[in-house]
Amino acid sequence: MIAISGIVAAYGPFDPLEGMRMLDRLTHRGPDGQGTQALDHAWLGHRRLAVVDLEGGAQPLRDPNGRYWLVGDGEIYNYERLRHELEARGHTFRTRTDQESALHLLEDEGTEALSRLWGMFAFAGATVDGRFFAARDTMGLAPLYWARQDGTVVFSSELKAFDPHRRPDVELFPPGHVWSPQDGLTEFRPLPEVEPIAPTVANHEGPEPPEEVFATIRDRLIHAVERYTEADVPVGALLSGGLDSSIVTAIAARHAQRKGRKFRTFAAGLVDSDDVLAAREVAEALGTEHSERLYTNDELIDWMPEVIRVIESFDPQLLHSSVPNLLVSKRAARDVKVVLLGEGADELFAGYGYYGEISGEAELHETLLSAIRDLHMGGLQRVDRVAGATGLEPRTPFLDLDVVELGLSLPARWKLSSGSRPEKWLLRKAFDGWLPESVLWRPKAQFGQGTGSRDVLGEYYASTVSKEEFENERYVLDPPLHSREELAYFRMFQRELKGVDPQRLVGRFEGW
Repeated sequence: MIAISGIVAAYGPFDPLEGMRMLDRLTHRGPDGQGTQALDHAWLGHRRLAVVDLEGGAQPLRDPNGRYWLVGDGEIYNYERLRHELEARGHTFRTRTDQESALHLLEDEGTEALSRLWGMFAFAGATVDGRFFAARDTMGLAPLYWARQDGTVVFSSELKAFDPHRRPDVELFPPGHVWSPQDGLTEFRPLPEVEPIAPTVANHEGPEPPEEVFATIRDRLIHAVERYTEADVPVGALLSGGLDSSIVTAIAARHAQRKGRKFRTFAAGLVDSDDVLAAREVAEALGTEHSERLYTNDELIDWMPEVIRVIESFDPQLLHSSVPNLLVSKRAARDVKVVLLGEGADELFAGYGYYGEISGEAELHETLLSAIRDLHMGGLQRVDRVAGATGLEPRTPFLDLDVVELGLSLPARWKLSSGSRPEKWLLRKAFDGWLPESVLWRPKAQFGQGTGSRDVLGEYYASTVSKEEFENERYVLDPPLHSREELAYFRMFQRELKGVDPQRLVGRFEGW
C-alpha cells in the first residue's frame, strides 16, 4: 500500500525542472522517498509515504518491460484479489504494493478497468508509445488538481505545488473521472445512485425500521473498520468523543483485543473541553491506550496561518476543526502511521443540526446526496491535507463505498430527527450497548465547538478586521464573505496561495 503520497504529472511540452520544483513543494506528503520518469510526451513524479513494502515500493511503478509507467496517491483495497487474478493471467509483479495491481490491470484492460478499483486513489500513467491518462476515485478521497495551458496539461496533489504562472489556470479534477488526450474527460464511476429503499425490507411501512436494518448497518460498518485496520505499521484512531469516531474506535478496539493488542487513540482540545472529557470517557470504557494533545488559546491562534497554508482553505467552519485536527495528528504521528476517522457519518445519517430543519423525505435525501458529492471540497480536504502534513495515512470507514451505498439506500424518513429521535438516531440505535450511554446519546457538536477552538478563533480573528474593512472587502467573492473572521482568513489564504482562484477552488460551508 502507498497511502498518502504526492504526485506530479504532465502531458505535453514540460520542463523537468518545473516538475522537480513541484515535487519539492509536496515533500511533506512523501518524506520517505522521491522518484521521477521522463518520456518523450510525458513526465511523472512521486513523493512517497511508505506503509507497506517499505523497501521495494518506490514509484514511479513500471511493468517488467518498462513500457507502462504509473504514479499514484492513495490505496486500492481490493488489490490482493486483483493481483491473484492478474498473476493467473501471466503478469509478473515486482513489488508488494497495492498500486502495482492497478498498473497491471490498466495495462491489461485499459482505463475502462478503473471502475474495478475499490479504494481511494489519484493516478497518472503513461506508456512509451505515447499514451497518457489521469484519474481520481469516485468519492474524491484522494486529491487531484490540473492546469491546462498552451498544449500542456499539468497535474498535482495540492494547489501549492503549482508554479505561480500556472495557478490562475488550476482547476479541481472531478472525482470519478479519467482524462486522456484521446478521449478527453470522461466519467468511469459515478457516486452510487440508489433509490432510498431499505435493504431486504422494501415493503416495510411501519414508523421504525425492523431489527434487520440495524444489524445490516452494524455489520457493514464493522466489516469496513476491520478491513481498514490492516497494515504493516501501527494503527490508531483520532477520537473526538463524538458519536462517529467513538463507534469506529469501539469496533477497532474489539478487533484489536481479539488479536491480543491494545488499540491506540488520540484526542485534542482545551483543558477540560467537552471533546477531551468525552474522549477520555470512551477510551476508559473501551480500554484503549489513550493520549491527549492539550493546547492553550494562544496556541490555537498562533497555528492558524500554518493551518491555512496546509489546508488550502479559508472557510471558518473547516478551519475551526482543522487546527485541533492538525495538532492531534502531530501527536498521533509519534506512535502510529495510520489513523481511523469518523468522517462521512454526518452526511450519510443526517448528523448536522440544520438537517433537522428539513421535514420532507425527498428533500433530505437530495440534500445528503449533495453533501456527499461536495465532501471532497470540505471535510475530506481537511482529512487529506492534515494527514499529508503529518506523515499519517487516514482511513475513513464510513466512506467505504459499501457503507455509502447502504447509507444512501436507507429511506430518508428514518433519518429525519424529531423530539423523540435525535440526529443520527439510526446509527445510535445500531450500536446500542457498544458505548457508554452518555456518549451514545450525546448531542451533536461540531469538532471545532467541542474542542473549544471555534469561540477562541472566531473572537480573536474577527477582532483583527474592522467593520469598515469588512464592508469594503466582503464582496470580492460570490457569495460575499460571511464575517470579519472569514475575511481575516481570506487575507491569509491570498498571501499563502497567491494566484489561486478561490471562487473555483475553495469549498465554502453555507450553514455556519
